[in-house]
Amino acid sequence: MNAPEQLEHLTGLIERVTFHSADTGFCVLQIKVRGQRDLVSVVGALASATAGEWLDARGDWAMDKTYGRQFKARFLRTTHPSTPEGIEKYLGSGLIRGIGPGFAGKLVRSFGAEVFEVIEKAPERLLDVEGIGPVRQGRLVSSWQEQKLVREIMVFLHSHGVGTSRAFRIYKTYGEEAIEKVQENPYRLAQDIWGIGFKSADKIAESLGISRHSDIRARAGVEYVLGQLTEDGHCAFAREGLVERAVKMLEIPPPIIEEAVDAAAREDRLVIRERPDGSALVYLASLEAAERALARNLVALLKGQHPCPAVHLPKDASANRS
Repeated sequence: MNAPEQLEHLTGLIERVTFHSADTGFCVLQIKVRGQRDLVSVVGALASATAGEWLDARGDWAMDKTYGRQFKARFLRTTHPSTPEGIEKYLGSGLIRGIGPGFAGKLVRSFGAEVFEVIEKAPERLLDVEGIGPVRQGRLVSSWQEQKLVREIMVFLHSHGVGTSRAFRIYKTYGEEAIEKVQENPYRLAQDIWGIGFKSADKIAESLGISRHSDIRARAGVEYVLGQLTEDGHCAFAREGLVERAVKMLEIPPPIIEEAVDAAAREDRLVIRERPDGSALVYLASLEAAERALARNLVALLKGQHPCPAVHLPKDASANRS
């Protein structure tokens, strides 16, 4: 699933990083766009942003009351600069600890536009540059590999329709294992990542080619359906009715849904309680635990003293005079 076609497309060189939050990914970038005299302000989210990188953005133009015209990006992607000037600005931006503008210039003068290839494939050649020893070389190679990994994760998530802000939250949660975890079970996103629900995870799963009748979809879907029912005031729901609703909403055959309920119960995500008439109630595990805790507290109140202190009201003075 690609980015919506109606979004506008903007590309250019990151001239300056006005602001970037390592916690949320929120960033404000000043971009040099071909054919435009003034720098363009781009607002969005990125795992990292560095002056000198080439930016590919998709989003919409907006007028901010304080900062004026801005490009609000829903999808952002950066690539390494390809010109010597851009590479020097990129390396000298503080991205790599110990490599400032001076060493950035030396690297570009030594290797030109091939400097990134040298860092990745022939890092021993870095030692030929005056002032770069084993320690600085190690920092340079390590930072390069980290940036490369982050970029690969973001590109993977974007390719499956994940917007940049959500992609950043996924990266912050799973780190270098993000691609592996999402490929293994995209429905875990609905459990682990704030702002991603079952429907969003379902779209990602479809993009990854996961069958709509898969067991992982059925398990996640059953929890989603039961969660929807709790919003209507149900602490639990009859198993038969839950299966019926899940079959209808998810379009999955009943046997797969039945097995999904049992599997989720074995994993302690759902709790099944048998009733005297042979039917069963199904709870989300968290709600079943809350209901049990409430019952225990009520019993404790009945057996013990009232938790509120006794209240002693003063006698009515007028009553004493009568």
